[in-house]
Parts: sequence; C-alpha cells; structure tokens
Amino acid sequence: MTELTPDQKYLAELSDSIEKIWEIARREGLDPYPVNFELVPATIMYEFGSYGLPGRFSHWSRGKAYYRMKTEYDYGLSKIYELVVNTNPSYAFLMEQNDLLQNKVVVAHVLGHTDMFKNNVYFKHTSGNMIEKVSVNADRIRKYEYEHGMDEVERFLDAVLAIEEHIDPNVRIKVAREAADDDKPEGKPESPYDDLWKLADRKAADDAEDDEARTRLKPRRSRAEPVKDLLLFLAEHAPNLAEWQRDILLIVREEMLYLVPQMQTKILNEGWASFWHARIIRQLDLSDGDATAFAQMHSGVLAPSRMRINPYHLGYKILEDIEQRWDNPTEEQLAKGWLPGKGREKIFEVREIESDVSLLRNYLTKELVQDLDLYLYRKEGDEWVIAEKNWEKVRDGIIASMTNFGYPYLTVLDADYNGNTELCLKHQFEAQELDLPYAQKALEYLQYIWSRPVHLETVIDDEPVRLSYDGSKHARAAIEKE
Repeated sequence: MTELTPDQKYLAELSDSIEKIWEIARREGLDPYPVNFELVPATIMYEFGSYGLPGRFSHWSRGKAYYRMKTEYDYGLSKIYELVVNTNPSYAFLMEQNDLLQNKVVVAHVLGHTDMFKNNVYFKHTSGNMIEKVSVNADRIRKYEYEHGMDEVERFLDAVLAIEEHIDPNVRIKVAREAADDDKPEGKPESPYDDLWKLADRKAADDAEDDEARTRLKPRRSRAEPVKDLLLFLAEHAPNLAEWQRDILLIVREEMLYLVPQMQTKILNEGWASFWHARIIRQLDLSDGDATAFAQMHSGVLAPSRMRINPYHLGYKILEDIEQRWDNPTEEQLAKGWLPGKGREKIFEVREIESDVSLLRNYLTKELVQDLDLYLYRKEGDEWVIAEKNWEKVRDGIIASMTNFGYPYLTVLDADYNGNTELCLKHQFEAQELDLPYAQKALEYLQYIWSRPVHLETVIDDEPVRLSYDGSKHARAAIEKE
C-alpha cells in the first residue's frame, strides 16, 4: 500500500475534520448554506480579498488594496485566515499556509458566517449567484474598454467608485418585494448572460431584484423629495451619459447593494462566527498542544484595541452576555414571567432579526460598556484623549459612527438648481464635518458624471455653507439661516 504524502495526509485530515465540524454545527442548531471549501496560496487569498469577490471587474484600486494586504502579511502585521462568499452554495477559501488547527478553526468560523447569510433578515434579498453576476459585469466592462478605450472607461470608473457608497438599500428591498408578487417579470432573461446582447434596449429588467435599477427612465430635472440613492439617480437622470456609462453606474450599484448587508452586520456577523468557532472547536478531540494553540489563536482574534472597535470582540461579548442573561433571569424578571434557560433560543432570535445598530441599541448594556472599558475619544493637539465614558453616550456615539456605515449621509436636493440643470446635494449634518479636500475631489468626480455644475450644502465651523464646482473652479458660499 502506497504511503500518503504529507500533503495528502493534511488534506485527508482536513476533510475528516470538516465533516466532524459540520455535524457539531448542525447538532448545535446552526443551519448554514452548503459550503465548497478550497485551499489557495496566500497570493490568491489577497487577490480575492482586494477584489471583494472572485472574478470582479478590474480597477487600479484593487491592485493598491492587494499590495497593502500583501505587505502587511509579509511583515507579519496582519493575516487573512479565510474568505467566504455569500452565495448558495457558499464558497470559502482557506489559506494553504495555515496549519491544520488553524484551518479547523476557520471552517467552524465559516459555518457561523454562512448560517448568518442564510438566516439573517438583512441578507434575505442578496443574490445567491453573485459570483456569476460579477463575472458577467466584468465581461461587460471589458467590452466597454475595447469599444471606448481603457483610459476613458477607467476615468469614468474612478468617478463612480469615488461615490459608490451613496446608495439606498431600502430601494432594493422594496423592488424585491414587489417583484416577488409577479410569477415572472416581463423581459426577465433566462440567464445573466442574455442581456449582454440587449444593451441597446434596456427597458426590461435583467432580473427580479434589479428591475427598477435596470430600467432606463427619462431624465427628470427635479424631485419633490430628497433622494438618497445617488448612483441610481445619476443612472436615471444624468443628462449627457452614454448608455455604457449608465450601465457602469448600475453595475457598481448592484455590487454595492450585495455588500451592504455585510456592512450592516459586521459586529453581529463576526461575533456570531467567533461565538460558534469557540464552541465547536472545544467539542473536538484536541491534544493539549492544540488546545493551547487554539486558546492563543482565539484570544488573538478577539483581542480588543485601544483606538478602534474590534468587531469580533464586541460581537462575541454581546452574544455571550445575551445568552447568560436569558439563561439566568433576575428575580424581577422571573416575577414578570421570564423562564430560565432561554439563552440559546434568544441568541438565535438575535441572529435572525438584528443589525449592528439594533444589536448595540438593544443589547450593549451599562455593565458591558464598563467591563469592556469602552469610551469615546478625540484628538487635542497631538494627543488622543478620552472624551466620554458615560455608558449611554458611549453606546450612542458608537451607534452614530455606524449610521450610513460611517459615510456622510447625502441626499439629492434639486436636479434643476438655479433653473439651469445644476445638481444640488445636501449633507445631513450630525456634528461630524466633511473632510474638505475629499469632499472637493468628490464634487469634481460628480461634476464629471453630471456634466453640469454641482453643489453640496453642508456645515463647516458651525456655519451652513454651499460648496460648488463648475468644472473649472471650486467655490464656497455661506447659506443664510432661515
């Protein structure tokens, strides 16, 4: 009998461990998507990490992200243990350089993520075949590069990616719910590839979830109500865009909408995956050395940071606290009808219905803020100092930093400003000023897309101002207070 090579032994042991971990996860109540695991070298892992999804369209910013990740890995500053894709079935990429124990932990962690993908309400409307979709999108953009030149397409992508966060996920949810009422929307293609041949006529939807986004409307000069979805608004109403440019706006928007639920649930998702990898791995038959190595790896992943929130740590601690409190209600809670031993049931409910904002609002308690030593800080001169330790203000400050995923909240105020088809946006100011150089650069990109002067109302030094760019120069004017 031929003896197995070290690599073959590793793969056989890993495959056996995956089966055991899957059995434990299902026994504990997890209900993940089926997962295809693949071992890849570090270079491939960082390529996938920089693109966000395998097969996504190329852009110079992906290469910049790749070299940053690779440099941090080469110098031992950071390491990606895994990458998992929210599809059905899901795809998880394990790093070849991980040892067997590390990849066992990663597998257990991945099953926590895919359970979240399948069961959390914020993921309900994400596409189950997104890898195929981004590949189609990449083919489209390559086609545009061939037809219009790489420099021209890259210039337009630069502009769109500078504002890609300014979408409205609620528009997609509404569209998906309306589409679910129809057996088959008129014009729906049989596969994602069909509409490669229909770019000249985009009146029909290319799938049920994106029928509104994929419908070309006649440009309108003004809107009665502020509009948050800037990418969709530009695709529909920018006066001088070519069809390929409108398509790129909608491609970027579609891919951002897919990523939004992960932005909405970062703390809950990483906390949930960490919560379950801890419980699953402890049920494996580990040697003393592996048990010690796992404890070190787990504590490293969950290590708190002085200057920023570690989502793994905060999510894990909140879930642990919820389970403990619902397992052991107080005398007052028992008097109100609470039943002990409901912790596991409660955390599964939290996994299903909460986002990061609601998780922190409902479950970040005074005791947790104090135990985790959470605080708000600010910079005074060259020093960072603690600005607030009151638990409610700390909780509310953390939540505020997550509003609109930490990006400025902008709305379209008027598409016919000055009666001259100029575009005016409003920054919904909440005590956090814009980075002025960044805002001015974004206005330049926006003016390039709109092809007319653009304006942005905001607050600087406690005074309302209007920033403007007409294609050649920037301007700033005070806004009279009403």
